[in-house]
Amino acid sequence: MGASIEDKLFLDRFNVHETSHLKIIDGAVCIDDCEQQLCLYICPANVYRLEHNRISINYEGCLECGSCRIGCPHLNIEWKFPTGGYGVRHKFG
Repeated sequence: MGASIEDKLFLDRFNVHETSHLKIIDGAVCIDDCEQQLCLYICPANVYRLEHNRISINYEGCLECGSCRIGCPHLNIEWKFPTGGYGVRHKFG
């Protein structure tokens, strides 16, 4: 049987910048207007979490796939690539 997703994610390495490349534009939209809160489920790295009645972003583990940006029905996530030289490095094998 093949390697699990967790095993594959373990191979990824991160060079984290001090500034997030992800931002929720309006937090009230996530809590008041978004019933599904898809960002909590669509992100393969579980970057988004519901904590104390707000969505928090743990950008340090972002895989830079863009799923959150595409999946947010309210277009409420500002997503850009990390500053040059920072972000995820994928290792295959």
